[in-house]
Amino acid sequence: MTNPFTGGLDRSNVKRKSVKQLYDGGTPSLRGTIIKIAFLAILDAVTIFVAFVLFMRELWLAVAIALIGMLIVNWLYLRRGGLPAKYLAPGVILLIAFQVYVLFFSAYTAFTNYGSFHNGDQKLAVSAIRAAGYGAVEGAPQYEVRLVKDDKGRIIYMLTDPIGGKVLVGGKSTPLTEIADCTQAVSDVIANNSTSVAASSCEIEILADNIAVAKSAPGFTATTQDGLTRGQTNSLAAVKIYLDPNDTSGQFIKSDDLTVAVTYQTELVWNEENKTFTRVTDGVVFSESVDGYFRAGGAEDGEKASDIGWRVEIGFKNFEKIFTDEGLRGPLLKIISWTFVFAASSVLSTFVAGLAIALLFNDDRMKGKRVYRSLMILPYAFPAFLSAYVWRGLLNTDQGFVNNVILGGAQIPWLTEEFPARMAILLVNLWLGFPYMFLITTGALQAIPAELTESATIDGATPWQILRQIKLPLLLVSIAPLLIASFAFNFNNFTLIYLLTKGGPLDSASSGYDAGGTDILITFVYKIAFSGGAGQDYGLASAFSILIFIVVATFSLVSFRRTRTLEDVN
Repeated sequence: MTNPFTGGLDRSNVKRKSVKQLYDGGTPSLRGTIIKIAFLAILDAVTIFVAFVLFMRELWLAVAIALIGMLIVNWLYLRRGGLPAKYLAPGVILLIAFQVYVLFFSAYTAFTNYGSFHNGDQKLAVSAIRAAGYGAVEGAPQYEVRLVKDDKGRIIYMLTDPIGGKVLVGGKSTPLTEIADCTQAVSDVIANNSTSVAASSCEIEILADNIAVAKSAPGFTATTQDGLTRGQTNSLAAVKIYLDPNDTSGQFIKSDDLTVAVTYQTELVWNEENKTFTRVTDGVVFSESVDGYFRAGGAEDGEKASDIGWRVEIGFKNFEKIFTDEGLRGPLLKIISWTFVFAASSVLSTFVAGLAIALLFNDDRMKGKRVYRSLMILPYAFPAFLSAYVWRGLLNTDQGFVNNVILGGAQIPWLTEEFPARMAILLVNLWLGFPYMFLITTGALQAIPAELTESATIDGATPWQILRQIKLPLLLVSIAPLLIASFAFNFNNFTLIYLLTKGGPLDSASSGYDAGGTDILITFVYKIAFSGGAGQDYGLASAFSILIFIVVATFSLVSFRRTRTLEDVN
């Protein structure tokens, strides 16, 4: 198309057409269309399967999100045009799945009692309590267990009372039945104190004097655990053989190891209609409580039916616990103060060491600077977790290189006492961190115009004055954000602390919490979440994580605002 005024090609229309073609992505080929449909079909199949699993778990919101997301993705990639959206869609989906969802889930968890004893819904808790709500019947016989196959090929128990001589067979769908012939044979061995068995249709195994066990009987073939899968073994160990098949709240026989079976009595009976447990021995009724437990009378301070509970929303109780729990307050204040000291000392020490080395190697009179600079960044090149393990060996009190060679046989407890352990952590972090500061300060120093330092030298300024009044202010303009980022990193430097000392040595005044002398907030939160002595407490750990985020974000925001004043130097 030509321009009527110039008689030439209308470049605006050409540009518009090229932009439209770029946006549309051109004409798709048949091969590309087939591949696209194939990939979408696979994605849709996986999404529908996931949605079905979520549907079975009654997670309606998750089902809706999965199906809506599938429809949006199909619409994006099957329609013509929208090329930018097609490129952005995978990144946005992954961002939502691995960042946004994690943040929201962590924030939500902080307002729940999610943990070791509250890791599912009420239905799961009821199943677990019912499965564990029984106890051994005092005075009831214990049975020797042998596995047999019945005439239908099912593996069931053959139980022998080695004292009374009674022999029973039974299984998950097979009621207990006494095998009279086997009972007579075993009883004869017991009564006669014999080590031999009279003729019998049962196969009897002599364990010791007057102790015998039935292994097989007519219609029941002996078998063993050999060849059974783990699932089959676990299934057999979970079998409960009720003495009265019509009374599933009564006594039953169970073997956890498929060697010895014990008679148990159901202690807690579940009432589905009222959603309560009743204790058989005294009739106490346990109802659901607001704290996610079944308690006597449903009161929050009532007796618990079991330590097994379910996840419920508890509001700000986790945050309240952080600030009001006497047992937590003591070690927490100590951990917070050490966290700030560790982060600030690490940034200061690494910056000073890195800047000093950078100034030394920035001198034009030094020969072989490239070689020296390469050597200086070696600690930064090795993985931090490997360096931490190496230093852990070097700082060993008895066999460590530092004590035995460098310090001439000294017995400094670098990793077993609080103060030496803290010094060891700062030393190792200096080793790991100074190459980073060396690199960024070297780049910043080389960016400073040489004319400034030359003019200052001509005016009679000393090297210290040039560093303090010219180089350092200009350096801080460019590296201040990196120093703030370094502080935030060291504030959450989990790797070094955990691999070097695991947060230890343990503080004896931690009042039940696994709080060590070198723990920082992030390692303490990890212990609460995954290795707490009183069980895992994800809700409390998430509340701590939110507070850590607030502290780091506030410090970073204030620091970045402060660094704007440095820009006036330019």
